[in-house]
Amino acid sequence: MDRQTYAAELRKLQEGVARMQRWVQHAGLRVVIVFEGRDTAGKGGVIKALTERSSARVFRVVALPKPDDRERTQLYLQRYVAQLPAAGEIVLFDRSWYNRAGVEPVMGFCTEEEHTEFLRVVPRFEEHLVRSGIVLIKYWLEVTHQQQLKRLRDRTKDPVKQWKLSDLDFEGHRRWFAYSRARDRMFAATDTKVAPWSIVSANDQRVARLNCISHLLQTVPCEHMEVPPAGPLPLRDKSDAYDDRASLKGRHFVPDEY
Repeated sequence: MDRQTYAAELRKLQEGVARMQRWVQHAGLRVVIVFEGRDTAGKGGVIKALTERSSARVFRVVALPKPDDRERTQLYLQRYVAQLPAAGEIVLFDRSWYNRAGVEPVMGFCTEEEHTEFLRVVPRFEEHLVRSGIVLIKYWLEVTHQQQLKRLRDRTKDPVKQWKLSDLDFEGHRRWFAYSRARDRMFAATDTKVAPWSIVSANDQRVARLNCISHLLQTVPCEHMEVPPAGPLPLRDKSDAYDDRASLKGRHFVPDEY
């Protein structure tokens, strides 16, 4: 998809996101959106497109670092529960509790027993979230092996993308099929009627963003709200007017470089 078409379509969808945001606040909904997927699949790009014209008071992105010493002694799901939304909030997990279904077992960060127990418990956990009134949506972004390889190579050459690379990315590329098996096992255990997975084909990142946001707008239960037009701006109070620009003389300004 060319950039101009993408920008036009994204703008339409972002208007829909703004309407959804108003309804979530009005109705006091609690929404959780989980983003998982292959390395380089573009989770961050989808989240940015979804939130860049939204209120940070409504949309909250959660990207937790690895657990600290204290968190390692807690129940596995405990630190994720602390991030769940209150009324009128939408929480987006840029990776989530599903670390224990993917990166942790593949890389040996958890035991087989912990992995198996997670897959047994998490459907009940998610059922509890839904029954408590939370709208839970789970996205898996999928790319082909060839596309992942291309994006990893691009990142090694682009200085503004190299920060995205880690040893885990290279190891994840090497263990492609181990990740595939972990993904399949995760779907078998957690793709439930109460909390199903929605797979996003992400070889074309622009198309993936549009498809994902469009699906989200059709999934979150919203009603149409009439938005009254903004009133005229009030006249500026000039009763205490002075030359406020002149008062900035002698202050330090950022140099005009462009």
